[in-house]
Amino acid sequence: MKYIVYVCVHNAGRSQMAEAFTNFLAADRGLAVRGLSAGTEAGERVNPLAVKVMEEIGISLEGQSPKQLTQEMVDSASRIITMGCGVDATSCPARIHLSEDWGLDDPAGKPVEKVREIRDQIRRRVEGLLSEIAAEGEK
Repeated sequence: MKYIVYVCVHNAGRSQMAEAFTNFLAADRGLAVRGLSAGTEAGERVNPLAVKVMEEIGISLEGQSPKQLTQEMVDSASRIITMGCGVDATSCPARIHLSEDWGLDDPAGKPVEKVREIRDQIRRRVEGLLSEIAAEGEK
């Protein structure tokens, strides 16, 4: 099983959507891949607009809550992906862990149309990542 850990500052939007897409799409493709998400300064709740835009496409974030990044998560990761560090550069997980940064906008405080755009960007990135992982498995 490969673990992809998605990290952002608050673990309230982007990383939650990436985790959900990874688990949904990997299961659909029969890949032994599991998404996890966490924050360097975990927030109090998942962004309600992130929940809404994911429900619009049939993926539930029900029961999800922000989680604090732990060393165990880092140690178990096959890949660590940070979502973008425009919120708080001092808390940017890319400064702490060797990772790939997707440079996505933070959906906090954005209108629902922008949150949908971010959701769709995340889906495309996750689909590409899963295709890459599937191709590695064929070698």
